[in-house]
Amino acid sequence: MFKKILIANRGEIALRIIRTCKEMGIKTVAVYSTADQNSLHVKFADEAVCIGPPPGRDSYLKIPSILAAAEITNAEAIHPGYGFLAENAEFSRICEEHNIKFIGPSPHMIENMGDKATAKATMIKNDVPVVPGSEGIVTSVDEGKKIAKEIGYPVIIKASAGGGGRGMRVVESDDKFEHSFKTCRNEAESAFSNPAVYIEKFVVNPRHIEIQIMGDQHGNIKHLGERECSLQRRHQKILEEAPSPVMTPEVRDKMGLAAVNAGKAIDYEGAGTVEFIVDKDLNFYFMEMNTRIQVEHPVTEEITWCDIVEQQIRVAAGEKIDMSPLKMRGHAIECRINAEDPEFNFRPTAGEITSFNIPGGHSVRVDTHAYAGYRIPPHYDSMIAKLIVSAPTRKEAIARMKRALQEFIVEGVKTTIPYHLQLMEDKNFQTGDFNTQYLEQHFKFKPEQK
Repeated sequence: MFKKILIANRGEIALRIIRTCKEMGIKTVAVYSTADQNSLHVKFADEAVCIGPPPGRDSYLKIPSILAAAEITNAEAIHPGYGFLAENAEFSRICEEHNIKFIGPSPHMIENMGDKATAKATMIKNDVPVVPGSEGIVTSVDEGKKIAKEIGYPVIIKASAGGGGRGMRVVESDDKFEHSFKTCRNEAESAFSNPAVYIEKFVVNPRHIEIQIMGDQHGNIKHLGERECSLQRRHQKILEEAPSPVMTPEVRDKMGLAAVNAGKAIDYEGAGTVEFIVDKDLNFYFMEMNTRIQVEHPVTEEITWCDIVEQQIRVAAGEKIDMSPLKMRGHAIECRINAEDPEFNFRPTAGEITSFNIPGGHSVRVDTHAYAGYRIPPHYDSMIAKLIVSAPTRKEAIARMKRALQEFIVEGVKTTIPYHLQLMEDKNFQTGDFNTQYLEQHFKFKPEQK
């Protein structure tokens, strides 16, 4: 087992990893930008190294600075968390070259799944259901139109190297195809330095359901059930829960097997998530694979009693995963608490938190790096906390989440807490009747009366 791990990240996920390391008796090294010198992950790590100025490209994305911090502190391994360098194959490769264990998959695995067209081709070869579409990259308008006519409109054009909802265009008809195709390629080139795109059938009113998998260095791969991630704005998840309110045991088994097969296709090591798009009849299709821990991993932890970060570390150290049958208990919900103003189109609200009271009580968990007096920097993602609750049933979990949100007090900046409170009261949410378009097309936030 490792004696010291460097966490190449910031905020709540860095603190989350530090907590597990402490429980395992492993020393930790935090890295931080000058904007994060007062962050809790810096305070609670055993050692901390400043790696640069606030912009991510000059600090958390600067590989030489992170490696230098690992070397001067004698860290044996690096945990990348999520975001930043977590799915950077070159970073994984450089860690290997410097004899530092990257707590995550190999460069080959990251590359295979990072390019969506390659990932889709890999899934087809391994009998994982995929959305009908192009077999690979589409290079011309004429080729794209031919494919679109074959699979039928609407279709979606996607950047092969895309992510975070960027580089995507839905096309409803042939006459709009050329403009959308060229726009998508230009956006892909600008955002990812890669203009490659592919085409898929656009599934109307889909759900976004993902399967958590874990693989070790001995060829073992298992799944830990599904997460419901359909509640999104601008392709960004707002709320996640486990299990999905529409899942059946039969479909869970099929989807879980497909996810395990996806992992086996690349001899996957570590924690990963296989994401599926699901239609109204619970037919599911591979969408992408994330080769890292997810923001929403706590809901899986709460219903399986599995510390996913601990399993990542143990797998990286060469241990085997527990292959006993999956056991799921109750229901868990996670609300992402962002420093954004829902009254003004979710405008980010950086600034100082003047008052901060986190909720407590039975089966309530808050993952956060914020506190009263903490100044939210404008340079990074706006999420300041994750509120997670669990209960024996979904109905009880919703009631607990509502109570916990009412206790969650953040003053000095606007947050999404009022938005989540209204969502808890929404009848369609309560009955599980929603899809990926629901929040943007049907759910309307009502500003509080002044």
